Amino acid sequence: MELPFAESWKIKMIEPIRKSTREEREQWLAEAKNNVFQLKSEQVYIDLITDSGTGAMSDRQWSAMMLGDESYAGATSYYNMKEAVTRITGFDYVLPTHQGRAAENVLFSCLIKEGDVCPGNSHFDTTKGHIESRKAIALDCTIDEAKDTQLDIPFKGNVDIKKLEAALKKYHDRIPFIIVTITNNTSGGQPVSMENLREMRILANKYGKRVIFDSARFAENAYFIKTRETGYENRTIKEICLEMFGYADGMTMSAKKDAIVNMGGFFATNVKEWYDAAKVKGIVYEGFITYGGMNGRDMNALAIGLDENTEFDNLETRIKQVEYLGRKLDEYGIPYQRPAGGHAIFVDASKVLNHVPKDEFPAQTLTVELYLEAGIRGCEIGYLLADRDPNTRENRFDGLDLLRLAIPRRVYTDNHMNVVAVALKNIYDRRESITKGVKIVWETELLRHFTVELGRVE
Repeated sequence: MELPFAESWKIKMIEPIRKSTREEREQWLAEAKNNVFQLKSEQVYIDLITDSGTGAMSDRQWSAMMLGDESYAGATSYYNMKEAVTRITGFDYVLPTHQGRAAENVLFSCLIKEGDVCPGNSHFDTTKGHIESRKAIALDCTIDEAKDTQLDIPFKGNVDIKKLEAALKKYHDRIPFIIVTITNNTSGGQPVSMENLREMRILANKYGKRVIFDSARFAENAYFIKTRETGYENRTIKEICLEMFGYADGMTMSAKKDAIVNMGGFFATNVKEWYDAAKVKGIVYEGFITYGGMNGRDMNALAIGLDENTEFDNLETRIKQVEYLGRKLDEYGIPYQRPAGGHAIFVDASKVLNHVPKDEFPAQTLTVELYLEAGIRGCEIGYLLADRDPNTRENRFDGLDLLRLAIPRRVYTDNHMNVVAVALKNIYDRRESITKGVKIVWETELLRHFTVELGRVE
């Protein structure tokens, strides 16, 4: 008999979590204005709002933190981090930042001007926010298949090469770079194939454009290339990573994901003029070029995390837990973005709560219902996150409306996944009775989903 799959690690430390009553959750959610970002962490039983900075660090990472060099300039911890980044990505110039959106801010401040067009595959919220706040356009060139959540194809995060070439022809002089997100978060944590990256690079060269990777979950993308793309079965994750980044000119990274640290990020490149410009902005916004808003101990942990999480066993353990939750939802007939993503399950709220109108935000309504049902905190990746069109100020309803259940790395057991699945089943079983959603009471102009105040539609 074949042995069942088991985690590639064992547990050394625990953190207690508390179940709450329905009455408590109703009160807490009302105080939070139906925005789960405004809940206190102790009010949450299973927290799947993000996998960013919420992972459990390894014994090697904790050991490395004790050796952190907190020197203002030239800290050994920076060089540990730089060595790891260069070895895994091939980029020689490395600028630390306190997290991924800071790397975007530093780099985009150098590269983007008003009226520019930045084509890519479903820019995530902060990426789009940084582009649009500079009065530029984030142009989505993701393949159309990504919009069909029930279509099961291996590389649903791919850039549509025809769409990209049309954009390069139409907006050529206004395009400062092409940006590719690996994996593609907004489309459901879906990977981009090596073939697609290669085709995109050829096209970029044809039109004389440079390429940036939004690389928060690049290691998970490499895992999918190894397990799904012909010709990579016998390549190591680190070998695949080097080839992937060989098709880019630079990268931004939130290290809070695939480097499994609580805080940190960086910009890396082989383009010296990019680095020279960015390091000036980095000093202004973040800190000196060898710490950039990070502690030495965190840079040490980041270096170890990158090394550990570009090994197959660690990635397999993580991604198989996501797949496990997907299989449980399959048993209950609950629709989600198929196939299961690398870091999360994205429930298709428009198919679950199909009686809730678009302008009452089905995915946010499902997020609220899941918290009330079991104290589980997810995150809306849909019409709220899409913000309003900068020109018309109308809500953007043209994308997917998903409830993201982002699973922290090395934190929860499969029993927690069982609780999540049953809670969703209970909501799914009574979905016909859910006909009213939520309405916006107050919102910010940009990135509203973090602080929006919502009321229930009566």
